[in-house]
Amino acid sequence: MINSNLTEQEAIALQQQLRSQVILSDHLPAEIKLIAGVDVEYDKDSEAIAGAFVLLDYQTLEVVEVATHCMEVTFPYIPGLFSFREMPVLLEAWKKLQQHPDVIICDGQGRAHPRRFGLACHMGVLLDKPTLGCGKTRLFGTYEQPATERGSISPLLAEDDGEHIGNALRTQTGINPVFVSVGHKISLDTATSLVLKMCTEYRLPETTRKADHYGREAFLAYKNGTTPPLQ
Repeated sequence: MINSNLTEQEAIALQQQLRSQVILSDHLPAEIKLIAGVDVEYDKDSEAIAGAFVLLDYQTLEVVEVATHCMEVTFPYIPGLFSFREMPVLLEAWKKLQQHPDVIICDGQGRAHPRRFGLACHMGVLLDKPTLGCGKTRLFGTYEQPATERGSISPLLAEDDGEHIGNALRTQTGINPVFVSVGHKISLDTATSLVLKMCTEYRLPETTRKADHYGREAFLAYKNGTTPPLQ
């Protein structure tokens, strides 16, 4: 569980403690059947937050199961500590799943984080599942623009020690790259390949697009005091 009453200093100390548990190599099943997208929806005008898990068939990308949860957020908005704000609602959504995925793609960072412990790492360690981060924007690190063709990669290097902490990946030709990093129990090469496979038509992986859709529906229903559409 996540303790939302931690101070900023205590949360940072916990990140530094847990990051030693992150596994940076592949511990995947022989055959991936279900892949999950994870997203969180909230706005700065309210304390409401919605978390969504969407399970897709790995081969067809058809939605197999959706679980959402809404609640009031308690941890403050602090850059670098988003997992303490977002994990509680995501863990509640996780409990509602009837099936569990083989791999989880988070809309956020993993090792591409100042303390090498973003949301994808936190989730992977707590759930003991192969997890990776796919961020829309860069949180930490420097990189050169990858070539314009789909599948082009440029290493994301830590600003403090030059460590290779992720990849800037061009998922569609001529479109801005996404930022892929290891969360837990997966290698960076495998994480990058999985994100590219999930980006069939758009910049973002289908896992993220579907999770964003269902998370937004749940969030709006919660704020309006209505029931989310059937999933």
